[in-house]
Amino acid sequence: MPLRSYLFVPATRIDRIAKAASSGAGAVIVDLEDAVAPQDKVMAREAFKKWLQTDDAVPVYVRINGSDTSWYSDDCELCTAERVLGVVVPKAEDPVQLNLLQQKLLGKALLPLIETAVGFHQVLSVAKAPGVERLLFGTIDFKKDLGISGDGEALLHFRSHLVLVSRLAGLQSPVDGVTTSIDNMTLVSEDALRASSLGFGGKLCIHPNQIAAVEKAFLPSSEELEWAKRVLHAAAQSQGAAVALDGQMIDKPVIERAQSVLARAAS
Repeated sequence: MPLRSYLFVPATRIDRIAKAASSGAGAVIVDLEDAVAPQDKVMAREAFKKWLQTDDAVPVYVRINGSDTSWYSDDCELCTAERVLGVVVPKAEDPVQLNLLQQKLLGKALLPLIETAVGFHQVLSVAKAPGVERLLFGTIDFKKDLGISGDGEALLHFRSHLVLVSRLAGLQSPVDGVTTSIDNMTLVSEDALRASSLGFGGKLCIHPNQIAAVEKAFLPSSEELEWAKRVLHAAAQSQGAAVALDGQMIDKPVIERAQSVLARAAS
């Protein structure tokens, strides 16, 4: 099943990676891009490179710097390391560039961040590029690029389109952007539940405090589980005959949805 939470850790804080890995997050993303000041880029990359060679190193994803920066080539070389699971690509816009990147990375997974108008316009081609595992929605930079101030209704069209494109490209369900609050877990939960209701399968996180709320939001509720069990029980009892539950017919799509709910819970 797709991972539900991805926790960012600045590459300047190597000491936090082990803690992040034990936080319950589905995956850790070591950030060489936005979380690292320009004057610290080289130092951070070298420290992270040394850490990857230690016995304490755990499998992680890495957000690299953009292809238009002087740090890109060295970041790509670093990400060929065995314990790098894949690469988060900032401001992904060009499927040709993604293809070249995957060749550099010897076939590792790519997680493109859709965070510009151009990237959104090109998103189906981006999603179909070789090696793309799933799409990430970089909501903060996306809103800045388009001049959007809201996060709910203002981004509804864009979120729904990413879900549709992911399905058309045969990818895992997309991952929603971060909630910047690190002490308001009600807000984190509400944001994650909204994303889940729209068809997203996970969420980016910036603090370990957010993990529990995010993980819970992408699991079926107790009501959904009870419904799924009742549907499958009724279908089994009918032995293939038409059957109704709570005044509604149970047909193949309903049964498959119930099976999907139980599979999500089991994950």
